[in-house]
Amino acid sequence: MAARKDSTTPFSLDLYHVSEELGFILPEPLQNLPPYYQPWMDIACQVPELVLAHELRSQVNKMPQLSTQFLQKHRELRLAHLALSAMTMGYVWQDGEKNTVEMLPCTLAVPYWEVSRRLGLPPILTHADAVLANWRKKDPDGPLDIENLELLVSIPGGESVQGFFLVTLMVERAAIPALRSIPKVINGVRCGDSKAVVTALEEISQSIDGMVGCLKLMQVHVDPSVFYGIMRIFLSGWKDNPCMPNGLVYEGVQIEPVEYSGGSAAQSSLLHCFDELLGVKHEDKSGAFLTRMRSYMLPAHKQLIQDISLQPSLRTFVQQQANEDLTEAFQECVSKLLALRSYHITVVTRFITIPASKARQLYNRKEDTEAEMICKAPRALEERGTGGSGIMSFLKTVRNQTRDALLPKQAKR
Repeated sequence: MAARKDSTTPFSLDLYHVSEELGFILPEPLQNLPPYYQPWMDIACQVPELVLAHELRSQVNKMPQLSTQFLQKHRELRLAHLALSAMTMGYVWQDGEKNTVEMLPCTLAVPYWEVSRRLGLPPILTHADAVLANWRKKDPDGPLDIENLELLVSIPGGESVQGFFLVTLMVERAAIPALRSIPKVINGVRCGDSKAVVTALEEISQSIDGMVGCLKLMQVHVDPSVFYGIMRIFLSGWKDNPCMPNGLVYEGVQIEPVEYSGGSAAQSSLLHCFDELLGVKHEDKSGAFLTRMRSYMLPAHKQLIQDISLQPSLRTFVQQQANEDLTEAFQECVSKLLALRSYHITVVTRFITIPASKARQLYNRKEDTEAEMICKAPRALEERGTGGSGIMSFLKTVRNQTRDALLPKQAKR
């Protein structure tokens, strides 16, 4: 079990399936499943083309019912979940918001439900699938950078899909030094070593700064009109979604429909870890949404967040020590997290708010390709994130709650 706050065992990432080299990213994802599962991979690797031809549903309906018993290793289960997730999003949203389905066929639903249960993930496309387990190097000996990476499976949206998921992967990569420093902070607080805590907090600040730098690559690699008009619906779920108010029935699993949220940045474990470490408190609707998003993470990663929350309070330690360097390092760390969340608002403005405004203006006069693309976007989702939240109010609330974590003296400036 993980070390608790009253334990004398040093806090470590070893128990949480967090890689020293890659953080939450799945090391060397498999590119193929055992041959028995080739029918899945054949369809999963053609999701964009089959959706465009309106043939994905018919292909899935003809798919054989396969057992999951030959999936034994973690990486096999992760690739299976990714493949089944891509097929599911394509199946549900093949014809857009006006012709959704009420039931996922048993040939897809039954194995998907079983693989999800074994991994502890929900049966819908998550951040753990689309980002953390959806990459391969073009040159196996080359670097882990965006120019040397490609996706294993995709959704409609062309190069912008690759840009969106791989830029997000680069943000995860930039956070690795911060993740490695979290145990240093916790263990430093436990033994009263202010100097060690200062050094670790400085490392975290620098790492969060790198995350912002990577996030800025979105504007280089993703076309806002493609994201808003094509990609976004395929990332959307069937909870808090007016297009599918009753959820989705997983045939062969249960009779009643169930609801799951679509992909969301809130499903990344990174910011949850930083919030628990720095004492950022999220309450009311925003807090409830963030807590719910933890159910879309791998159980070990969710457990890490929980166990960080059980450690002695860093914020209280900083206040008690009254050490100028320590206070400055803490304030800087919170400020960097605040800057990251502020920039995320800028990204959402560019990729959702502005295209939504264009869609309203151009809906009746399609003057160019971009306008036509934007106008095809699901109107019911205009101001919502793919996770189902009222995106801008949510992000601003979370940003303000991050600002509240600053120590009083700095907050008054």
